[in-house]
Amino acid sequence: MRQVKMHREAGFSLSGLIVVLIVLGFIAVMAMKIFPAWAEYRSIKNGIAAAKAAGPGTREIQQAFARNAEVNNITAIAPTDLVITRDNGQAEVSFAYEKRIPVAGNVSLLIDFAGTTDPSGAVAAKDGTAAK
Repeated sequence: MRQVKMHREAGFSLSGLIVVLIVLGFIAVMAMKIFPAWAEYRSIKNGIAAAKAAGPGTREIQQAFARNAEVNNITAIAPTDLVITRDNGQAEVSFAYEKRIPVAGNVSLLIDFAGTTDPSGAVAAKDGTAAK
């Protein structure tokens, strides 16, 4: 007589697969909601770098940023929201803003964005002081 050994089967159960798909779906939905805000932030960072190169004056920097904002569809901040400081005669441009992304119902994700052209990385506050 021959003995047959039973081997244990490995793999996902249907309920395990459903849980994994729900988690992956949630991550995908969150990524689709966050990506436009991140892309706009990157456009703003590139815009302030281009605006700084446009000229040394506050008005020239704001006008250059306004043109860039129009081309790149930047709506999170206006040229007047930029903080322009002078460091050793050179203009440094900073910005800071919050983006609220609705998740579900009354639950939202709040992201603080900030950036600067200052090599030290210190973002100037609207009142002219350095923010943390």
